[in-house]
Amino acid sequence: MIQAPATSPPSRRRHDREIISLAVPAFGALVAEPLFVMVDSAIVGHLGTPQLAGLAVAAALLTTAVSVFVFLAYATTAAVARRVGAGDLASAIRQGIDGIWLALLLGIVVIALALPAAPWLVDIFGASDTAAPYATTYLRISSLGIPAMLIVMAATGVLRGLQDTRTPLYVAVGGFAANGALNAGLVYGAGLGIAGSAWGTVIAQVSMAAAYLIVVVRGARRHGASLRPDAAGIRASAQAGVPLLVRTLSLRAVLMIATAVAARLGDTEIAAHQIILSLWSLMAFALDAIAIAGQAIIGRYLGADDAKGAREACRRMVQWGIASGVVFGALIVLARPLFVPLFTDDRSVQDTLLPALLVVALSQPVAGVVFVLDGVLMGAGDGRYLAWAMLVTLAVFAPVALLVPVFGGGLTALWWAMALMMTVRMATLWLRTRSGRWIVTGATR
Repeated sequence: MIQAPATSPPSRRRHDREIISLAVPAFGALVAEPLFVMVDSAIVGHLGTPQLAGLAVAAALLTTAVSVFVFLAYATTAAVARRVGAGDLASAIRQGIDGIWLALLLGIVVIALALPAAPWLVDIFGASDTAAPYATTYLRISSLGIPAMLIVMAATGVLRGLQDTRTPLYVAVGGFAANGALNAGLVYGAGLGIAGSAWGTVIAQVSMAAAYLIVVVRGARRHGASLRPDAAGIRASAQAGVPLLVRTLSLRAVLMIATAVAARLGDTEIAAHQIILSLWSLMAFALDAIAIAGQAIIGRYLGADDAKGAREACRRMVQWGIASGVVFGALIVLARPLFVPLFTDDRSVQDTLLPALLVVALSQPVAGVVFVLDGVLMGAGDGRYLAWAMLVTLAVFAPVALLVPVFGGGLTALWWAMALMMTVRMATLWLRTRSGRWIVTGATR
């Protein structure tokens, strides 16, 4: 796939050690993130159905608002890793600090928009009259934690670029534990209800941001990097993030279109779709861990002017992606009788779910390649190409998915459209990596 000489066994072992040492802790941190919402849901669910419905609406809005800024982690990882490879740790940390200042500024803007717009957003999202007050309360309080959430993203990117994925894992686990304890204490112990859940999450997020900032500030002082905001550096971080923002929004549009089409197919189909999407997202976390390792490793090699090492690492990570996809696909097929009943005992949903699930299983090796090459190109700072590639993918997927109900297709047809989407992504990313144009060495791209 990648035009490079065959990798020798010693090189493969070296790359394997690097990938495992970065990907395994990254996976743990990624899995810890959605557990925040699960804990909130479990605790708030005992307050009543309207409260849980309100939490669902507010959490969906918050997740959407924060996820579009994931470029704060991705762009920072690539930029910092390049400077690490070039041997300039002070500049690497300075670059990361610029990303953190950008995160703080963006967080303040989001708060300014979210607080007055909360009732309107809840209404637009379709919350019922009984759930809307709870959704508004949770959204307004939780939005106060958005700057901390964005700082966590940027600081995570700094540490990943410094080849450290263990610290984010420790912080994520600590944040998860604190969130659970605070939620239980404030919701039931202090009797604050859903407001207590929101405040508990905010406090946990601020604590996580503080922990990251302590680590980054110590590193800055150790290497003599300035902590002051630098307008030029912040502007550069924003410019590097714009293409990745376009990529993320395009990907979100794909998922929203798929859910909207499934909803038009009927209640049974949307229920089955939600189950499949949950499983698909879980597997995406595991594959994304390899992509995160790719961002850090590729950035470091290119920063060190080691084009050959970058090619070899890319080749090896693609092999990891394919192997992981094959394993996940086989697990889906073999474990279907075990996990499907855990989600639903409705026979009609199960019957609708199973054939679509086979499509997901078959497409997992493709997904493995997509996630890895996505991470490789992010690590190379090739954001502009990633933006255009995702726009092309969206342009192909949207009409195909929207035609599924028109021609009487069901959920399986929709997931074949999703498989097509992943295949188009793989083709565009493979063409780029094959061309070699992503290989731009040096401390900056």
